[in-house]
Amino acid sequence: MKKNIYIFSGLGADERAFQHIDFSLFNPIYIKWIIPLENESIANYAQRLLAQINLKNPVLLGLSFGGLIAVEIAKQILTEKVILISSAKTKNEIPFYYRMAGQLRLHKIFPAKWIKKSNFITNWFFGTATPFDKQVLKVILADTDEIFLKWAIDKLVHWENQVPPENVLHIHGTTDKILPYRFVNCDIKIANGGHLMSLNKAEELTGILRRESKLLSY
Repeated sequence: MKKNIYIFSGLGADERAFQHIDFSLFNPIYIKWIIPLENESIANYAQRLLAQINLKNPVLLGLSFGGLIAVEIAKQILTEKVILISSAKTKNEIPFYYRMAGQLRLHKIFPAKWIKKSNFITNWFFGTATPFDKQVLKVILADTDEIFLKWAIDKLVHWENQVPPENVLHIHGTTDKILPYRFVNCDIKIANGGHLMSLNKAEELTGILRRESKLLSY
C-alpha cells in the first residue's frame, strides 16, 4: 500500500514543477490552488484547502510558497510529516528585505503581468539554465493567475509564523536566490541547488524522498 503525499506547488505552479521527481513509492496528490477571497488571511486560505485532504495525519510536501501553506495547514491538523523544498518554516527565514518591502508596500507597485514574464532575470532567480527548464518556468509563470500571484506575494512578505512544525524536514539548495540558503536553517542541503531545483536536482530529491518513505507508518 502506497502512502498518500499531498503536494503543494510554488506560486501558481502545478505538478509540472515536479515532473522529474519519482514519486513511485507514494501516491502523489497535487493540491489545486484556489482563488483567494478578498483580503483573505493565509490561515483561512489554508483551511479552505483542507477540503482536498481526505486522510488523517497526512504527509505534506510544499515547494516554495507551497511550503508556507503546508506549514499553515500543519498548524490546523495533525500531520505525520511536513517536507519543505526551497521554502521557509518561519518568518525569520524570509529575507529581511522582503519583509521591509512589505512594510513599505513596495510589492504593490509592480503589476503582476511584469512578474509573470519569463526572461533572463527570472531564469537567474529561479535557477533555470537548460532550455527545457526555462520553457517549463515560462509556461508556469504564464499560467499563474494574477489575483493569486498578487495575494501570495503579499502573504509571503507579511508572513508572521514563528513556530515550525515539529515533524518538518526542510530541504534547501545552496544557491537559491529567491530564498537564500544563508537565511534558513535546513535539515538537508542540496549543493548548487536553485529555487526550482525540483526540476534540475530531481534525482537527489527522489533519493531523499525514498529514504523518508521507509520511515513513515503504513
